[in-house]
Amino acid sequence: MKTWIALLRAVNVGGTGKLPMATLRTLCEQAGFADVRTYIASGNVVLRGDGAERQVKAKLEAALTSHMGKPAGVLVRTPAELRAVHAGNPFRDSPDNRVLALFLDDPPPADALERARCVGAERLALGAREIYIDYRDAETMRGSKLSFPAAANGTTRNMNTVARLLEMAGD
Repeated sequence: MKTWIALLRAVNVGGTGKLPMATLRTLCEQAGFADVRTYIASGNVVLRGDGAERQVKAKLEAALTSHMGKPAGVLVRTPAELRAVHAGNPFRDSPDNRVLALFLDDPPPADALERARCVGAERLALGAREIYIDYRDAETMRGSKLSFPAAANGTTRNMNTVARLLEMAGD
């Protein structure tokens, strides 16, 4: 069995997609995954399972969709991929809680940054299958109206969360 990190989209955010983490752990176990651990209530799961990334993603999405009664998005990474995201953070001069990775299934389009709308003081950079967003400070984050067409099926995590998930994965 291989270790995977699953990042759920739109779970327990803004009153949508309510899913207690105990229920999420049970759903993952019922779907055949082992050593299931969750981190904070925003849909972060470290687990072990067989199969390739797309198979793990499909299995998790099917279990969640069945339980929630609506499509549920999941982004999946290996510990090595998540380590590369953390190490590749181009904004190390900003606090880790203000730098986010927008995780995507596929590489971001080359024009993703040019197509971003309402960019204020944020800094942006492309990664392998993510877009880094640096909000620099609380005021920038609070007032941001940033939107990406590329973000429609992605989910964000700050660098503190990425680091914690790596610790949980034994990295």
